[in-house]
Formats: sequence, C-alpha cells, structure tokens
Amino acid sequence: MRIIFKGGSAWSAGLGVFEGLAIEDGHIQAVGPEALKMTGEVIDLDGGFLLPGFIDGHAHPIFAGREAQGPKVNNLQSVEAIKEEVARFAKANPNESWIIGGAYEAAIISGGDFDAHWLDEVVSDRPVVLHAVDHHTIWVNSKALEIAGITAKTKDPDGGTIARRDDGSPKGTLREPIAFDLILKHATADSIKSDLQAIKYAMRQMNLAGITSSTECWVETPMAEAYIEAAKTGELTVDMNLAFLVTPQNWQDQIAQIQELRAQISELPKSSHLKANTIKFLTDGALSSGTAALNEPYLDNPESSGLLIWDDDNLLDAAASFDMLEFQLHIHAIGDAAIKQSLNTVEAVQRINPGWDRRPVIVHAQLIDSQDLQRFSQLGVIANFQPLWCYLDPMNKELIEPRIGSARNNRQYQLRTLLDLETKISFGSDWPVTSHKPLEALQVPVLRKLPNNNGEAWNISEAITIEESLTAYTAGSAYQLFREKEVGALEIGMRANLVILDKSPFEAKNLQIVALWRDGEEIKVS
Repeated sequence: MRIIFKGGSAWSAGLGVFEGLAIEDGHIQAVGPEALKMTGEVIDLDGGFLLPGFIDGHAHPIFAGREAQGPKVNNLQSVEAIKEEVARFAKANPNESWIIGGAYEAAIISGGDFDAHWLDEVVSDRPVVLHAVDHHTIWVNSKALEIAGITAKTKDPDGGTIARRDDGSPKGTLREPIAFDLILKHATADSIKSDLQAIKYAMRQMNLAGITSSTECWVETPMAEAYIEAAKTGELTVDMNLAFLVTPQNWQDQIAQIQELRAQISELPKSSHLKANTIKFLTDGALSSGTAALNEPYLDNPESSGLLIWDDDNLLDAAASFDMLEFQLHIHAIGDAAIKQSLNTVEAVQRINPGWDRRPVIVHAQLIDSQDLQRFSQLGVIANFQPLWCYLDPMNKELIEPRIGSARNNRQYQLRTLLDLETKISFGSDWPVTSHKPLEALQVPVLRKLPNNNGEAWNISEAITIEESLTAYTAGSAYQLFREKEVGALEIGMRANLVILDKSPFEAKNLQIVALWRDGEEIKVS
C-alpha cells in the first residue's frame, strides 16, 4: 500500500527542506512534488517535520538495559541521595546476591574518589558496584573489595588504577575496565535471558527517542549470543551493528570466536537487520578520571600522563590482523596521545595491508593535537562525536579542567575545524554514559551550550550548523555503519525509516517526536 506524507516539511542530507514523501512496500517511492502528485493513503503531518530515522553511531544498549535493572542513581546530586536509592533497592531485592547499578555523577565529590565506607552504611552484607557516568570509574563497598581480595598490597593492574587512602588501603574507587575486572569477575554472570530483557528494554527506549539504527560498541561473546537470539525472535526493532571488544591480553585468542559469531550473524535472514563487522579497541581512559592518555602530564598529578592501554606494537598487530579479515576498526581515543597512537596505527595498517573500504572510526576524539587534525581526512578516519558533550558541563568544570587546565580543556570537540578540513563526522550517544535521545543533543554542538541555558557558549568558534548536526545523526552515521545505501536519507529506493517531529528543528527548541516508522511500518511512540 502506498502512503503519502504531506501537510508539513521534510528534510534530508543533500536534499534540504522539501514537502511530500511517498512510500510503498517499506521503501521510499517518491520525494517532493512527484510524491504530492501520487494517490494513496495520506498521512497529514499537521505542520510537523519529517526526517530520516536517527542513527546512533556509538552506544551500549545492553549496558543501559542492565543498569535499568539495578538501583537508579543517575542524576542524583548528593552522596546521601545515592545511598538512599541503594538502600531502597537492596530492601526491595533481598535475593540479589550482587547490587550493580549506575550511573552516578562523579563530579559531586572533589576529585571523584568515592569511599567504600559510605556504601557500607547502607549495605554491608552484599557487594555493591556502581558505575560512574563516564563508565571508566566504579564505586564499590567494602564487601566487594573483600570478595575480590583487594588490599593495600594489591598492585594497580596495567591499564587501571585503584584509589587509595593515605595508608595505601583501597578507598573504594577503581578506574578502567581492567581494574573493574578484579571485582566483577566474581559477580554472577549475566545470562542470555537477562540480557534479552536488557535488549528489549533498550529497543523500546531507542524507538521512543526516534532511533531506527544503532551500534552496540562493547560486545563480548554472551552479549552477541543474546543479540542473535533477539534477532531470531523478532525483538530487534532497531537495526543493530555489533562491535566486538578486544583486549591487549587475549586478542589473539578471540579471533576464531569473533569470526564464528560474525558467520552466524551473516547467516540470519536479511530482515533481522543484525550485522557484526566491527572491532572495538579501548586505547585510553577518560579525562574526568585522569586516565585519558595525554602528550603532557596532568596538572593535578604531574607524574602521570594517563594510561595508554595498548603498547604500539601490540595495537598494530591486533589492528592489522582484524583489518586483514575486513573488520572495521572502531577505536576509543580521548586524550591527544591516544588519538595520535590511533592515527599512527590506522596509517600503518593502510600501509601494510591491501586496500579495501575500511572506514576506520575514532570515537570521542575529545582532545586532538593540532598536528593531527588534518590526518583524519587524509587517512579517511571517521570522527564519531557525542554531541551532548559539546558544552561546559559539570564534569568539564569540576573534574576535567582542574586536571588539564583551561587551554587544553578548551581544545575539546573541535567539530568545526574537522568539518572544514573535510573530515567525515558521525554522531553517537555513548548511552548510558549520557542520554540516548538525539533531540536533547542536536542543538548542543550548534549553540555550544544547552538550548535553554542563557549562559555563555563554550568555544563558539567550534560550533556547527543545525543541518550539519542533523547530517551527522543521519547520513553521517549511516556511512559509518556501511548502511548509507539503505538508511540515513530520504531518497528513492531507500528504506522507509522515518521520524516525525512536531516542529522544525531549524526554527524551534523543545521538539517532540510524533511518530516513528521503520521499513514502512509505524512503531508506537506514545
């Protein structure tokens, strides 16, 4: 059945603003005046605004779903409020052997080091693990430290840190996944059943946000198995692209299993819309935790320049090996030293291996050395940014700027510079690190502040246009995911993945989602 959308405006990268769209059999049949001439069922936009469905180029949906099953500490602004929520959850869930949740705001405590004794006051008989909003930091109680056997004698693992009291004993804050694992390896493993629930929750939340395609950028084997099951049972209402996490310690051992999982996913029906052609590398930590790798030391700790999680040779060996198997490289790099290492690695891989359509990604790309800005476009590296981070938020004010100083702090998120250098840019949320909702983020890199904030913009010279912001969340992310011929634009023959807003993003704030369509079928968002 043919459906005609009229009575409002539409926009697509490359086409600009127009009126009229016709879809049939799940695909776009006509655009603009030609669509308005056609007959069929009419959907009156009632002055609304039609866009391609949003595409999230970097997210962690299962983590978001898992956190939703634990204590709700996100956005709480005091230690007391967090403790009250943990106590509430513990009382309501007496049979939970581990209490795991997130994501608390680390900036509410100077320096971000939270004390295990604070959690002990509300739960002392069971281990408690809370993720910080940056997801590079956890706060645990004494029971968790005891189960893990972490004492004053425990050394910091390579690529991670344990916050300590003056006597050397662990304080209760650990940074980076390698340190988390000292504790979480003792926790009850998530089952496929519980991860299916997490996926179902995440699909619904992303649909409500207008998202029709996304990534899962931290995939381990059980998580991939859960996604395969979700695809088979029709639970995936968002096209998903899986990025397998590999580590410096055992990436060689992961190759065969990752290839097998990719093969299983490739054998699924095309209608499952599940792909798995990407490898995720973590090369450093976060600026807020003092673990992002920098060219110059941190001001608050002159002995440290952060953590490079991979050494150069091991990273190149791993990247070249997966690239040879035609896996896309998706590299987390926040500090300027980590970004330089990542660009050097991509350059070496391109020199060593035969050419193919690689589309390597550096995600976050927060603090780029001026000498490396041009290299993104020269090497064909996509910069995936989190647009909601492009303002001077509490984390920047309270945790990052004191660590690195205003000069370096103000060099973050150089979107305008990179676009002017013809760098391909995509957007992602990093959910649940921050909100998954594109409508909360689209205006931030345009205004370089929150839309309803009357304060001063942060580095307005790096602002982009609303059209560039929309492009990064649609066509830019579609290109990153190798899906640009099917989604991300309103062009004839492409899939009818559509989001309808109540007003134009070019003219209004406080936008609302009216409707969402995927493959020509409406998904309820109310």
